[in-house]
Amino acid sequence: MIPLLTRYGAKLAAVLVLALGAVIAVNAVTDDPSELDARHPSQAAAEQQAEAEAAYEEVRYLHVNYIEETAGADVATKVAALSDFAADRAESLNSAQEDADQAAEDAAAAAEEAANSGRTNVDIPGSCSDYSGNKATGCALAQEHGFDLEQVGCLVALWNRESGWNELAANGIGAYGIPQALPGSKMESEGSDWETNPVTQIEWGLGYIEGRYGTPCEAWNHSEDVGWY
Repeated sequence: MIPLLTRYGAKLAAVLVLALGAVIAVNAVTDDPSELDARHPSQAAAEQQAEAEAAYEEVRYLHVNYIEETAGADVATKVAALSDFAADRAESLNSAQEDADQAAEDAAAAAEEAANSGRTNVDIPGSCSDYSGNKATGCALAQEHGFDLEQVGCLVALWNRESGWNELAANGIGAYGIPQALPGSKMESEGSDWETNPVTQIEWGLGYIEGRYGTPCEAWNHSEDVGWY
């Protein structure tokens, strides 16, 4: 009987190790980094240690109960009690693993979205103080592309005509956004957030102007001549 109980004890120890591993894995995957950053590292470590110890105590308590409740029982009773205990632990571990897997998938999706999105913040130089909102952003980005303030003036006039600098502007034939890309989905080459991010739209529009007309003023002159660019 002793060798048999020893094997049961080994199985129980394995379950204990898996339970503690699941707790640590769930903590590692599902903790919100912003919350951890907001706390002192030693506090976060202490809380994780406390959670691990609590999980250990739960498993140890059930193990002790198993020993006490089956003391003097026959082998079949001991086996049944141990099987119930192992089944409960396995169910908990499966649930924890599912939560961890889902959290990992969500984190990967969020990381991919962030990697494919355009920038959202642009430093506005003092030279763009005559403009505000999307126009100020366009002024800053145009200068990043090497255009001077004269070219910025042409760009402002061009996109005033096209969209009023409204990143949600759409017309009946499918043109969209500040530069009125046709179709709007062309701007996806600049970022997956092309439907709502003015920076992504402006960057795409400047690239289009550079490639087709060379400068915003040339694009504006073409628009003046034929009504579009």
